[in-house]
Amino acid sequence: MLRQTDKGRLLRVVLTTLADGLLNTAQGIYDTGADIVGTPTIRLGVTGLARSGKTVFITSLVANLLDRGRMPHLLAAAQGRVQAAYLQPQPNDTIPRFDYEAHKASLLGTPPTWPDSTRSVSELRLSLKVQPAGLLAGLQGPRTLHLDIIDYPGEWLLDLGLLEQSYEEWSDVALKRVAARPEGAEYAAAASAADGSARLDEVAAKGLAATFTAYLQAARAAGFYDCTPGRFLLPGDLAGSPVLTFAPLPPGDAPRRSLRREMARRFEAYKAQVVRPFFRDHFARIDRQVVLVDALGAIHSGPAAVEDMRQGMADILGAFRPGRNAFLSQLFMGRRVEKILFAATKADHVHHTQHARLTAIMTALTRAARDRARFAGADTAAMAIAALRATTEDTMTHDGAQLDVVRGTLLDTGKQAAFYPGNLPEDPGAILTPGQTGARDWLAADYEVMRFAPGDMTLKPGDGPPHIRLDQAAQFLIGDRL
Repeated sequence: MLRQTDKGRLLRVVLTTLADGLLNTAQGIYDTGADIVGTPTIRLGVTGLARSGKTVFITSLVANLLDRGRMPHLLAAAQGRVQAAYLQPQPNDTIPRFDYEAHKASLLGTPPTWPDSTRSVSELRLSLKVQPAGLLAGLQGPRTLHLDIIDYPGEWLLDLGLLEQSYEEWSDVALKRVAARPEGAEYAAAASAADGSARLDEVAAKGLAATFTAYLQAARAAGFYDCTPGRFLLPGDLAGSPVLTFAPLPPGDAPRRSLRREMARRFEAYKAQVVRPFFRDHFARIDRQVVLVDALGAIHSGPAAVEDMRQGMADILGAFRPGRNAFLSQLFMGRRVEKILFAATKADHVHHTQHARLTAIMTALTRAARDRARFAGADTAAMAIAALRATTEDTMTHDGAQLDVVRGTLLDTGKQAAFYPGNLPEDPGAILTPGQTGARDWLAADYEVMRFAPGDMTLKPGDGPPHIRLDQAAQFLIGDRL
């Protein structure tokens, strides 16, 4: 028999779920109607975890769609069917506009600098005037397609997995991660010493939340990917609010007005007031999705970081609703993600002779996630890209051996340097298996990373910034609609 409080809680969950479903359905009807009676629109989501290059990806993609001289693998552009491209006011007045002009100015400045990273949701609309292809193309005039690009932190996306967890379940998972990571030692001691059954002390609660946040920041800096709740890392205007003042505690009694009871209440508030609105208002309306991954950075951090990233990719896909955007399902059930691209960024940090190996590693890392998406009907791809090429390639002799290297400007010193990151293995299993078996270090090799600054660019008229396979990424994501 359910207690009265349990019945009330169950009723609230059911009503909330129904309300969200109706809202998503209504939004799907609105969006589909706009596509039918107005201008066709693709909503492209761009996400990735810290240092994966989301801002640079969007800036370079837009610049190269405006000036398409470096986009030979975007077929509509290569065939001359994209007659014009222009930026328009974004359709949503309540979401910040992606500051394309400022970010481009940073990349093309003197000296060029990397733009600020993503810290919240933003949006940009690019409109393309395209001449249709096919047998009847000569009988039709050009049509306009809107590309709405939605930029959001990947840390927030991982939070969607919290919706299926209770506070007790989340605490159990979070504390196991804390215990397994060196960065968690301080919080593990604090959680063990805390008396969750004692009366709530706001100073103690803030102290625990601050220590837990410091652990998450340190874990992310060490190369770990699953560092939820994501808003603890990117709080925005929620900084200091009760909805971000909770932390995991070991199991135990939770009497009324106790620390553990209040932590559980705030965890539920975080799901209801932060995570669920993000899914409802932004994420659930996406058609196509790019997930950017700093695979080279994870490899440099070691086997544990690679395994954490692999699991994170599977968790990220669990947040999507992949499948074909059939008319009726879109009209009555809201949008579903049709295409998902997993892209290993910073391909310019290794010589092109290693790009196939980097792509193979990326394919293996996302295998489970991509299989699940394909089973649901979505198209997926994995590739190695550089949205902005910051290096050139060279060959040099070292200890009598020829090494394929890249050259660029070091971000920290401003000096020119040649860099050899290590030879990536032909078998991706050599990268994935050690982390799955609990290894802490690579046995056969070390993999280095270097932080390069963007290079000086002199662009010819009609050319966007230099890149690696950005045109192939664009073809996969939007080529079928052009």
